[in-house]
Amino acid sequence: MTPSQTPDSGRLAANAMGTKDLVFTVLAALAPLTLIVAVAPLHFLKGGAAVPGGYLVAGGVMALFAVGFMTMSRYVRNAGAFYATITRGLGRPMGSGAAMLALAAYNGLQISTYGALGVYAAGSFEKYFGLAVPWWAFGLVAVALVAWLGFLGIHTSARVLGVLLVLEIAVLVVLAIGVLAKGGAGDVSFTSFDPKTVLSPGNGAMFALVFGAFMGFEATAIFSEEARGGIRTVRRATYVAVAFIALFYAFITWIIVIAFGADNISAAANADPVNLVVGVFDEYTPGFVSGVMEVLLLTSAFAALLALHNAANRYFFAMGREHLLPRALARTHARTHSPYVAGAVQTCLAAAVVVVWAVFGLDPYLGLLLWGSSIGFLGIITLWALCCLAVIAFLRRNAPETGVWRSLIAPGLSFVALGVVLYLVISNISLLTGAGTTTNSVLISLGVLAFVGGVVSAMSLKSRAPHGYARLAEMTLDIDEATAAAGQP
Repeated sequence: MTPSQTPDSGRLAANAMGTKDLVFTVLAALAPLTLIVAVAPLHFLKGGAAVPGGYLVAGGVMALFAVGFMTMSRYVRNAGAFYATITRGLGRPMGSGAAMLALAAYNGLQISTYGALGVYAAGSFEKYFGLAVPWWAFGLVAVALVAWLGFLGIHTSARVLGVLLVLEIAVLVVLAIGVLAKGGAGDVSFTSFDPKTVLSPGNGAMFALVFGAFMGFEATAIFSEEARGGIRTVRRATYVAVAFIALFYAFITWIIVIAFGADNISAAANADPVNLVVGVFDEYTPGFVSGVMEVLLLTSAFAALLALHNAANRYFFAMGREHLLPRALARTHARTHSPYVAGAVQTCLAAAVVVVWAVFGLDPYLGLLLWGSSIGFLGIITLWALCCLAVIAFLRRNAPETGVWRSLIAPGLSFVALGVVLYLVISNISLLTGAGTTTNSVLISLGVLAFVGGVVSAMSLKSRAPHGYARLAEMTLDIDEATAAAGQP
């Protein structure tokens, strides 16, 4: 996999992704089927019938965030999306800290998912073939497949992700049709969307969890250098992704509420959260659909792994290009234009974590999945909030023509809301990790250390290469450049 020395080395694949590709990549990272089957029961446990409305509220907040973030992306088009935005708005040290926090967050989300896939795969394999294979064997096979598809390039990845995403959405639609056709529990209620129900003071823990469903939607900006049509494509894909997440998840969770009844959903989730949604499949769909759903749970987790692998790679690539990490990370393959060195590093890191978990006999679900995803959740929400401040600072200072709504009101409101969400998440961190105070403190500290490490890296660059420091986050393509580049290799 050694690239020849060509002028294209060090460049990502231009014009490789359209709106559909971006949307599929982002939504695949969210693993809709996995979220509904494995995570939504915890949402019901804390919010009951209010969960569907909670998704709509969260979607409104993220739409406000997208207004400022997408306005900013007109001026900052860079594979290190959070890094570039925060650098241009809040300064180079803060931007470098954000970059390292983003690396920790995306790697936490990606690597933790190997735990989920390994557990699901081992269970299904034993069920259908009668053979007990350790979870880590499936995890390492997945590591190799993800590495190979990531190396083949973003266009190949987008095709695979598109197919897998359509399949998992289709099985959820079948579930919805089955519940509606049979009338559910006999109480088709809209209580789930009543503001009094949704905004009840007791739903704080629910909102701390529900916002996790949106983690990764901002990855459209990460692939902006590879988008066909420039910022127009990125902006369109971002709004489509936010709308889909909010509306589709609200609809499917409402279907589950109908299946049990608004007054019974909390008790059902409390009685058996693991099989809550599986039971709905068993009762309201033909028998073979449940079997298909089990298989698609595996492909859903795999799709998330591939999408998050590509996102993490782009941050490694961007940090190598900026000399905040070793420059070799900025190398791209001459044929596929994939950041193959960054991909190899991310793959080795994932494999090492899986091996450590296997050698020490650690729990792949309660340990790897919950702890890693918690690091990702905390990191992403923090970065969302910092981006809001960066957008306000940059646009008010450099682009007042964008107007008060885009440059101040929308990002300001989203910052306040995200600040509340971050407080709720930290207050309810044990819900995410399933761990005690010591483990939770360590996990939060890892995010803090990543941010501080990034700040130190920027200051080190400033002292040893001031010209390089001055150029941090300057790599950008505006909408006119993107349009002019269309069709070029």
